[in-house]
Amino acid sequence: MKKVLTGIFAAFILSISSPAYAADMQIKVGGITIASDVKAEIKNNRTMVPLRFISENLGAKVNWSGSEVTLAKSDMRVILKLKSNTAVKNGKPALLDAKPYIKNNRIMVPLRFIAETFDCSVEFRNSTVNVEPAPFVLDGVKVKALNYEVYYTMGSTVEQIDGSAYHEAIYHLFDNKGSKANAPAAYTSSVIELTTGDYYMSGKFDFLDQKGNSIKQFDLYTLSHSEGNPDVRLYDATENQWYLFTYSAVQSIDQFIETAGRNGFLTTISDTNP
Repeated sequence: MKKVLTGIFAAFILSISSPAYAADMQIKVGGITIASDVKAEIKNNRTMVPLRFISENLGAKVNWSGSEVTLAKSDMRVILKLKSNTAVKNGKPALLDAKPYIKNNRIMVPLRFIAETFDCSVEFRNSTVNVEPAPFVLDGVKVKALNYEVYYTMGSTVEQIDGSAYHEAIYHLFDNKGSKANAPAAYTSSVIELTTGDYYMSGKFDFLDQKGNSIKQFDLYTLSHSEGNPDVRLYDATENQWYLFTYSAVQSIDQFIETAGRNGFLTTISDTNP
């Protein structure tokens, strides 16, 4: 009888530490369930998740080169190496309690280390892991949502981007704007009958407070009929000031919006585009 009980206990321990058990785990970021094509798994009592999947949902950019991965967000830069329990955070060594490894062509990393590196709290409750990013605050006011409006030939769409990690990441791209500039000679929110030299509004971004009031608004204007990477201007509507901007920053913003949409952080508010 003792051997039977021992066997049952051993089976139970294996069941709660196996990847099959972790496959039923839900991971939520800011209350929104996110899912990856490679499931989280528990190894050595640590929850391991795909690196890009968790990092991008926390607003970090990921660059994988050989066996080394760099994560960057705001003033934080982290370097990880496969099969090494030593990371580098802003130039200083940091110990991981589990080594990154590859599974199904995905780098698996300890969830808690990544979350806490980017100022998130982690709570385990039954089969759900809640990752809660710190609130994003602008001018002393907590940001609740970011509205993103795009104009077309006929009509426009307004989408709401949720998640403080996305708000912070996108805001910092705007905040790294270039020098002040004069308003373009010709600019418009309409894309009808644009001529060479006209700038058209390619996106309006409005950071909103808890009551839906605007805290900060940025408008992107793109030069029409241009070859290669188009010239971009940024209008800070709150300051009533124009700035130089880069197309690479626009691409980074677009990437965050795409990731937000793919993971359930994007909601269509209105669509008047036929």
